[in-house]
Amino acid sequence: MILTLDLGSSVTKVALWDPGGLVALAGAPVATSHPVAGWSEQQPSDWWASLVAACTRLRAQVPEAYGSVEVVGCTGARQSFALVDAAAEALGPAILWSDRRAACEAEALRRSLGPAGVTAPFGIPLDAASVPAKIAWLATHEPARLEASVWILAPRDLVAWWLTGTVATDATMAWRSGLYDDSGRVVGELSGPAGGRLAPVFPSDQVTGQVVGPAADQLGLAAGTPVAIGAGDRPCEVLGSGADESCPMASWGTTANVSLPVAARPDRAPSGLVVSRAATGGWLLEGGLSAAGSLLSWFGELTGRAPEELATLAGTSPPGARGVVATSWLDGARAPWWHDDARAALVGMSSSHGPADLARAVFESVAWDLQRCLEAMAGRHPEGPGVSALALGGAGATIAVWLDVLCGITGLPAVVRRSGQAASAGAALLAAAAVGIPCDPEHLDPVVRRTDVDAVVAGRYLGQREAADRVAASVIGLTDSPDAAPDAPQDAVPDAPPDGSLGTPCA
Repeated sequence: MILTLDLGSSVTKVALWDPGGLVALAGAPVATSHPVAGWSEQQPSDWWASLVAACTRLRAQVPEAYGSVEVVGCTGARQSFALVDAAAEALGPAILWSDRRAACEAEALRRSLGPAGVTAPFGIPLDAASVPAKIAWLATHEPARLEASVWILAPRDLVAWWLTGTVATDATMAWRSGLYDDSGRVVGELSGPAGGRLAPVFPSDQVTGQVVGPAADQLGLAAGTPVAIGAGDRPCEVLGSGADESCPMASWGTTANVSLPVAARPDRAPSGLVVSRAATGGWLLEGGLSAAGSLLSWFGELTGRAPEELATLAGTSPPGARGVVATSWLDGARAPWWHDDARAALVGMSSSHGPADLARAVFESVAWDLQRCLEAMAGRHPEGPGVSALALGGAGATIAVWLDVLCGITGLPAVVRRSGQAASAGAALLAAAAVGIPCDPEHLDPVVRRTDVDAVVAGRYLGQREAADRVAASVIGLTDSPDAAPDAPQDAVPDAPPDGSLGTPCA
């Protein structure tokens, strides 16, 4: 029996797997605070509390299976981190991947690196959300807290330390931080004050420790149970979804992502995309958006409706949301735009529109940006076999309107696997490999459904592309950045975003 721990941005999920598939699943929410506009923080103690709560619920569901856990596999969100002392105590709140406080520091880093300084070495964008920029922000604004820290750890890595007493990370998490190169060495020119505080790098399918007594007691696990460090959430989703070069992974969760596995690392980051490490070798061409489920939840808070209700309502509005067009950039645009100062918008509303139209426009805004990312992938990977379908990951695999919108806008069918838990499935595969449990991905989580493209819906969306692009370009143009107004969205995906386009200019 394999236990997987998924430290997500809004929920901690735990799952039990055997080689035949998902046995049971449970979760517990993690609260995010926004003490200042653009800031996103969590209390690291909540990560452990949510893990204990989720494991308690899982154990109650299937006590016998839970008592047979042979290995624990881990995954979690990348680019979030906490400052931690030598006693494994977090020093203040963690800074999440979505936090955008460090625009000025990002600009300073880009300038210090010269003409090539728009991205960290090997193509990780140096925008306000980047880890090097946030560490530079801490060095300027909270130097005492940074100086008191011994480690800078992602949520998964800190929880793994609490589980095992061993500090470790893996290559996928390390690379995406922008602080390590492809051999796992710290990048000196960007690590700065983080130097000496970064975790050692291990393969994603390696056991890095065993569950220690206190953690075993709280989680109901046997002391000495091996723990495999696993990979970041997106690489695990790619692995668990069965994605390949003809079938990239498309995920809807707190945010949305499309990732295309490729064997060789491109010489430079593709236009508007990021090059990331894959979990089992190879690379990903990755388009990570800024919001998806988080945007729907925000809209739900405004309207007093649960996200599930909004998703149902969205299904009652026709393709094109009766003329309402949205942009999904609630706190800045990531792929394929990379504009920190972009914002969400709803355009074309009249007194005849209602929550159903606005909710559908939210789903469509995310799908339009995913389609733009797919086009960037096709333009920079022409030698590939061509994309013929999408492998779904995240909660979106179970949302009917998301499938309808995604397939209609991209013109691609979607493949759905049985569990709907691609990240956890990927973590299970890595954990099984770490301890030698035979585990065939097609038996662990087989394909159960293929959603084909409705030609009528796809045709309607094809006719609406120009309007969607025009709205997106106009909204980008409303921001303060002088380089933020492209002629068309395709042109807004530069080989490297122009200096100044990744954040509000700083003195």
